[in-house]
Amino acid sequence: MSILLNAYCTLLTPPAPVFPHTLIGARSQSDPGLAPHLEGFVGYVLGTNGNRMTSTLYHVMRHIQRVQAQFSFEVEEGALDQVGAWAQQANAVLYWPDGTVRDAQGRVLVYPDGAEPDAGADVPYPPDALERRARTEGQLSGRGIQVPSTLPPVIAEGEVRWRSAAEVAGRAMALAAVAVVAETRGENDPMPVATLDTSLPGYAAFLSPEERAFLAEASSSPEQIAKFSWRYEALALLQWALGWQELGWQAQLAFPTDICDVPGVMRAALSHTRQTGHPPSLRPSAELLDALDLHYRLHWLARDARLKEQPAPHGLEAGVILERHHALNWLVRFENSDWDDIDTPT
Repeated sequence: MSILLNAYCTLLTPPAPVFPHTLIGARSQSDPGLAPHLEGFVGYVLGTNGNRMTSTLYHVMRHIQRVQAQFSFEVEEGALDQVGAWAQQANAVLYWPDGTVRDAQGRVLVYPDGAEPDAGADVPYPPDALERRARTEGQLSGRGIQVPSTLPPVIAEGEVRWRSAAEVAGRAMALAAVAVVAETRGENDPMPVATLDTSLPGYAAFLSPEERAFLAEASSSPEQIAKFSWRYEALALLQWALGWQELGWQAQLAFPTDICDVPGVMRAALSHTRQTGHPPSLRPSAELLDALDLHYRLHWLARDARLKEQPAPHGLEAGVILERHHALNWLVRFENSDWDDIDTPT
């Protein structure tokens, strides 16, 4: 008896199915139909439990949002063990004809009627993502900081499609522009936007719609000034990602207990804007993902404290964490969103 299965793989280059099968279809992120299909799949998964979130549903939802390739194929029941071995390598979950979502071993993660998942059912994560989470938890534990073990790993090296270094450098220029304008407007000595054309030539090409609207305004509300002044922290993170190391603190990303050296950040921005003949490059993927994993977990702590109407624990600076998390999620194309729409869920 043949079974029609759909496999949802998060790896950029999943292994080809080598088990006996009849391929019905295969598509990657280059197929414009995949994104809306995945959005609908997320809706289906959440709807099985009346849109009430559980830990398993959250992990399944995040898996679907990271999917890079979908395979549809028919297999004989006798080949299911081979399918499972392949799904494990491809970091895939499987959708079965009965409406269940299953792990590589065939254990049910999601039942269409909202029943509890099977014992031992586990959303897959690449080994480096699991190892990264364990290292981060160990690092935090060494500081006396505990975070929930149920928080998932962040995206793995084999799953991420990085922003180009040139795009990151351009985004840094745009952040420098809006941050300095916000700061000077807050000091009632607003920098003329025209001045930016000289100090940060070419920055305008990288502005987001919200940033463009902010710069076009003659004046700004206190909320806008505060929001865009905090962008110095996102700028500092991107400078670190690019390896702009004129300042000693940029060689190693400081633990987020203090705001950045704003004058130093602007000096670095102006210095690199004027450089020619030295194309930008990003730090190694592992370093960037280590930073993302750390700030994801710290952001959970900061938000948990805010919900309890308490200050962020362990001397953490919540605003710094938010801006860094925003910038890092943009770097990894979280939910394929543009800068203004980047989310930082915890």
